[in-house]
Amino acid sequence: MALTLYIANKNYSSWSLRGWLALRAGGIAFEEVQVPLGWSADSVFKRTLAQVSPAGRVPVLVDHDQDQLAVWDSLAIIEYAAERFPQARLWPQAARERARARSLCAEMHAGFSALRNHCPMNIEADLSAWGPHLLRRHEAIRSDVARIETMWTEQLQASGGPFLFGRFTAADAFFAPVVWRLRNHGIPVSDATQRYIDTLLALPAMQEWTAAALAERDFVVEDEPYRTLVDGVVTDKALE
Repeated sequence: MALTLYIANKNYSSWSLRGWLALRAGGIAFEEVQVPLGWSADSVFKRTLAQVSPAGRVPVLVDHDQDQLAVWDSLAIIEYAAERFPQARLWPQAARERARARSLCAEMHAGFSALRNHCPMNIEADLSAWGPHLLRRHEAIRSDVARIETMWTEQLQASGGPFLFGRFTAADAFFAPVVWRLRNHGIPVSDATQRYIDTLLALPAMQEWTAAALAERDFVVEDEPYRTLVDGVVTDKALE
């Protein structure tokens, strides 16, 4: 197969989800190599990625038809795939809409640090008891959620939905992890936002990723500081 995509644990890796979902929903064939998260210098994660990418992070796309070209970072991967496989239509066709879609992706790529830091993607976890508490404590999270809802609502109204630009595009792939952050943390949202969340969750490619994430049953301590493992059982810790 011409393409290999290196990803990490599907339950946790939001950046992996973005690149993977864009390729899968876009109908682009690729081989998947999943590398378990690990932060020590000699971990399988570090050693494996060092062989394919100088960044040492996921996702990484390797194009074997282009002299083993490695493309890293989700946004770069999506841009490369859109050029290499124009039939996938990962960006809207109209120039004005493409510019808006790229703006939305870039804002997601660089921003919303409060939501990212306090509400990590964890597909198997029910963290709905913590979300409202986090909202009360952190004005920055409230600001992030308000901006995301405004962004989605305006774009869905402009396109007519059900995806941000009518049909699935890279913009939807970029916001897919946000869907899990909002859903699993029980963040209250508008009806329009909930419809968009439901639309993304019903996407066949998203359901495929979700099923695989739930089947992993991994527990990475560094990625779940809000929980602990006691006698093989994952237990919620007191929220600080």
